[in-house]
Amino acid sequence: MKRIVLGILAHADAGKTTLSESMLYISGALRRMGRVDHKDAFLDTYEMEKERGITIFSKQAVFSFGDVEITLMDTPGHVDFSAEMERTLQVLDYAVLVVSGADGVQGHTETLWRLLARYGIPAFLFINKMDQEGTDQERLLKELQDRFGGECVDFGPERDVEEFREQIAMCDEELLERYLSGEYADEEDLAGLIRERKVYPCYFGSALRLSGVEELLDGIAQYTRLPACPEAFGAKVYKIARDRQGSRLTYMKITGGSLKVKEAIEIRDCEGRVAAREKADQIRIYSGTRYEAVEEAEAGMACAVTGLAGTYPGQGLGTESASDMPVLEPVLNYRVVLPDGADAHTMLANLKQLEEEEPELHIVWNERLGEIHAKLMGEVQIGIIKRIIQERFGVSVQFDTGHVVYKETIQRPAEGVGHFEPLRHYAEVHLLLEPLEEGSGLVFDSAVGEDELDGNWQRLILTHLEEREHPGVLTGSAITDMKITLIAGKGHLKHTEGGDFRQATYRAVRQGLKRAGSILLEPYYVFRMEVPAESVGRAMSDIQRMNGDFEAPQTQGDMSVLTGNVPVASMQGYQTEWNAYTRGRGRISCMPGGYHPCKNAEEIIEMTGYDSEKDLENPTGSVFCAHGAGFVVSWDKVEEYMHVDSGWQDRNRDAGGSGPEAVPSNLPYGTGSSPAYSEKELEEIFERTYGPVKRKKTAQRRRTEGGSISAAEYRPQKKRREQAEEYLLVDGYNIIFAWEELKELAKVNIMSARDRLMDIMSNYQGFRKMTLILVFDAYKVEGNPGAVSTYHNIYIVYTKEAETADQYIEKTVHRIGRKHNVTVATSDALEQVIILGQGGRRLSAQGLREEVELAMQELREEHLKESRSTRSYLFDNLPEELADYMEDMQMGKDSAD
Repeated sequence: MKRIVLGILAHADAGKTTLSESMLYISGALRRMGRVDHKDAFLDTYEMEKERGITIFSKQAVFSFGDVEITLMDTPGHVDFSAEMERTLQVLDYAVLVVSGADGVQGHTETLWRLLARYGIPAFLFINKMDQEGTDQERLLKELQDRFGGECVDFGPERDVEEFREQIAMCDEELLERYLSGEYADEEDLAGLIRERKVYPCYFGSALRLSGVEELLDGIAQYTRLPACPEAFGAKVYKIARDRQGSRLTYMKITGGSLKVKEAIEIRDCEGRVAAREKADQIRIYSGTRYEAVEEAEAGMACAVTGLAGTYPGQGLGTESASDMPVLEPVLNYRVVLPDGADAHTMLANLKQLEEEEPELHIVWNERLGEIHAKLMGEVQIGIIKRIIQERFGVSVQFDTGHVVYKETIQRPAEGVGHFEPLRHYAEVHLLLEPLEEGSGLVFDSAVGEDELDGNWQRLILTHLEEREHPGVLTGSAITDMKITLIAGKGHLKHTEGGDFRQATYRAVRQGLKRAGSILLEPYYVFRMEVPAESVGRAMSDIQRMNGDFEAPQTQGDMSVLTGNVPVASMQGYQTEWNAYTRGRGRISCMPGGYHPCKNAEEIIEMTGYDSEKDLENPTGSVFCAHGAGFVVSWDKVEEYMHVDSGWQDRNRDAGGSGPEAVPSNLPYGTGSSPAYSEKELEEIFERTYGPVKRKKTAQRRRTEGGSISAAEYRPQKKRREQAEEYLLVDGYNIIFAWEELKELAKVNIMSARDRLMDIMSNYQGFRKMTLILVFDAYKVEGNPGAVSTYHNIYIVYTKEAETADQYIEKTVHRIGRKHNVTVATSDALEQVIILGQGGRRLSAQGLREEVELAMQELREEHLKESRSTRSYLFDNLPEELADYMEDMQMGKDSAD
């Protein structure tokens, strides 16, 4: 029998739990279908869920349909419990995304869609509540295709067969060729497309009225396919809970082999070493509140195991690897206010137990203030957590006003050095810290060969990087959006222990942060406001006052809809004001929208009062040894004492840098939203950061003093043997969205805009005769190895996964900029600053446009001259007056024609 784990996901009130009930009822697992409003839903097992009518904790139920055994995972839909939902995604084989036909695609729906893509989960779509007045299947399908892509295809029984076949063929090149030759996709083709996330089947119906649900189940049974599982034991932990007797339950999905009762499981610590071997006392297969105790859980099954004390959500057991850090996380930090007489340390231990089940709580003891702090998503979750604490520990706690959780990142690459050498200890670590795009999180890597540093030490260093949140140096907030690469290190055969590399690694991170120039980031909400038409002006004014931005309002009857982004700090307490001026008629929903540079960074830094030099738990300096005693060296003097030279500083200086001075705070962070700087401002920023620009003078061409050129000054010459080769690198998508006609074309079809730019660049290269490289971002394509191809007379580059066009261009300019004349066409301000130091010249998107137009004009003029020369050739031997007369006659004839 085929066995799959299927998750049900939706925004709040879309009917997700009702769909779960109807699936269980139709399959025969339930004799009577429960309802949320009747407080008897099978999977809403907690009293608080029945009272509030929402799902708070993920639950599972097992049922069979046809030849498929389905473990159904019902997940929370409310935004405050998104982290619980995301943990469940780690173990899903397939998902059903529920969309309310009455409400359409909501902001949270788009967040769920992005999460499904991040975790690579194939999805079916069920558009619910189609029995309600005003729903339109054709309009909803178009909205899905507009928001999520043309791969959303109607699989319902009333679909148009020919249209269906054509839509399927358009989702895969091989199927398209077969379709054009008269061959149609079969069941295996469809199953493969769904598994590869190339097609998303859409079903329309009403879960409450059991309409369309059986067709959905038929589709799941027919089109789901699973890869073969490995024979060795592996499991992924996705949840920790406790039953009514207080027994600790480890929820896991078996991903390989099997697990038997009393079988020992190796629990590894953060360094990858076996910390304990624990036995699975009992294996339970849950359905709602009931469970069946089994002797063995096989691959593909989701179960709860008792007897394990060292497990945590996201952990990999056996051959399974650990999960990445979650995307959704709380953005507000609260102080836990205890009642009089309550012991803070006892409560801290209790809350740490609760943190096992809700890791996003991030319980922290502030030693200096003697306070307990917790991170929470919002007001609804606060009420739930207070209730759980009261019921489980008998203590009534309160939470003060939430404070925004800030983060920090860096402005430019820097090398961090950490050295730890008290008596009889030794370790030195060199790390390269590089900024990444917004939302990238932290990425760790090693660029050191095992002949330079033993592989065990390298793995240990990477483990220390991953095992904790590293505080920044501005406010002590956690760092993010950077790549940290091990570039050198050293240990001692006799004196080095694991803890030595931990100390050296932590200190290297901190020292690098001091060198790199930090940026304070604040969390943003993605909001959706439904506001009465007469109040939309007030809402727009409020958003601008709160430093937010929004799209043009859309009208829906007597209501206007505003969507956009706004800092979380600005939104605190706004709900009361909102209710007042909309008179209770408005609706507002907010979702975490990532982190962006803080608008009032100096104010926040001053208010925080954090001093990185006085943070003794996170030192920025290093410990060296002399005359048998250790001594501390401050962060800015470490390079004078270090034992290993990674060579990075020399390479940095060769690239135009001038050492580790701090970068000015006005350097733009991220891409796509960089402010426009004048040429003088760009050079001033660069010189304050890296020192004077190193430029090359050539006889063929004069560069402007800022290293940038205008369209009129940019004229690639035809190659001569004695000249350096001409290169033009073009940031493809930057140009597309900077040229109005291509931008408009991209709104219709991005591929058409890309093809049009390729044609323009091909024609341009044919006239100017340089080597032209057109670079397109493909870094978000999972598993993409990158590709280089030719298109007529130009090179087309698609970057590999996790590599942006900016990174590829920087790398290329650095490699060839000293030997060849290299120009980069882009209007990204940050990219322009970096190119200054790499020996390249800059041409803005507008400058490139003008240059292309000038080149085409010259081409037309040359052609016209050749044409006129051909027509006038017979007159060359005539007397001058007669020749002029005949030419005038000829021109007059041309005009008449």
